[in-house]
Amino acid sequence: MRDERDDPFDNIFDEIERMMSEMTGGDATGFASETHIDVYDEGEAIRLVADLPGVEKDAIDLKCDGETLTVSAAGDRREYDERVTLPVRVDEHSAKASFKNGVLQVTFQKTEDSAAIDVE
Repeated sequence: MRDERDDPFDNIFDEIERMMSEMTGGDATGFASETHIDVYDEGEAIRLVADLPGVEKDAIDLKCDGETLTVSAAGDRREYDERVTLPVRVDEHSAKASFKNGVLQVTFQKTEDSAAIDVE
């Protein structure tokens, strides 16, 4: 366990976090209002990359309905709750997710376009 009294930079980091929170529209407690999420179209798949610093893997909750990915997570000093509209429909059951060093990556396979229906 870390002893907070021995950290000479603690006050500096608190002040930097406070200023960053003001610039990004978060509140004074440091809770984030937006999550940085990039979406990449990789041909057959869609890949999302989200920065979630200070979050443990067990605190991440992902949900997808094929059109929207919801990312919810909480750390000691931040909470994240974002909905990302995907650029194309995906197979939510094909999802693969990894989390390493505060970076979440989620990959989905694209689904085929709707089938044409012949009228007889």
